[in-house]
Amino acid sequence: MSDARPDEIEDSSAPLIEHLAELRTRLIRSVLAFVVGMVICFSFGSMLLDFLLVPIETTMRELGNPNPVMQYTAPQEYFFTLVRISIVGGLMVSFPVIAHQLWRFVAPGLYKNEKSAFLPFLLASPLMFLLGAAFAHFIVVPLAMRFFLGFADIPSFVAALVATQDVAQATTDTGIDIVFNGKVNESLDITLKMIVAFGLCFQLPVLLTLMGKAGLVSAEGLKHVRKYAIVGILAVAGLVTPPDVLTQIILFVVVYGLYEVSIFLVRRVEKEREVKLREEGLWDDEDDDLSEDHVEDRGP
Repeated sequence: MSDARPDEIEDSSAPLIEHLAELRTRLIRSVLAFVVGMVICFSFGSMLLDFLLVPIETTMRELGNPNPVMQYTAPQEYFFTLVRISIVGGLMVSFPVIAHQLWRFVAPGLYKNEKSAFLPFLLASPLMFLLGAAFAHFIVVPLAMRFFLGFADIPSFVAALVATQDVAQATTDTGIDIVFNGKVNESLDITLKMIVAFGLCFQLPVLLTLMGKAGLVSAEGLKHVRKYAIVGILAVAGLVTPPDVLTQIILFVVVYGLYEVSIFLVRRVEKEREVKLREEGLWDDEDDDLSEDHVEDRGP
């Protein structure tokens, strides 16, 4: 039975119907925020598309094409490409509103210490997602594009053809010239996958630290399952990244580094909890003795 004082938790005597009505209100506001964000992003869809295609544009220029061109082969393809960008952008733009509605719904049912623990993680989550997305867009995607396009160097005759607009000057005597004609949706698919994958992977410290704050995981437990975590990270890297070793290694190194950072953060949370419980006289020293005996029994 909880020994918390009645004034530590807000009154929530509303019946189930009122809670469901409030949930409906929060969901409606969140959906409206998402729709508004999606419309805003769709209004600037072409600008966002140009920004997302910067890595492939830069790579094509480095390989010798002074005038990179992307194409689409279906009348509706460009429109739905903008819609895809708007969906992802709308979620990112509306996330503060969605997070606020989530907080307003769950906050009345939380204790004061739970509120102080949950709110920082709610604020850190979008920041970590943006950090992961930026890392993917400015570092990982350019490396992946250089890897893929590097197999078929853009021949010099393409530059001559663009510069002179004279096909006769660009013809060759023998051989077949293979030229990259990129499709907008396929090229964008790689970029969006990378951004979403790295954005979600950068949530690992937030998730594990929050679980540590709730007592669901411990630093020692995370250390003991490290070998399984390595296998899982390798599997994720192979699934969400293109089939090139360099990009997979980058994702593995980054996510594994975040896992080690999570262990450090969980250990700090445990120490803060221990200090607080000792000050309140609620810490049992036998827990430390049992933990040390367990480590000795396991051996070196």
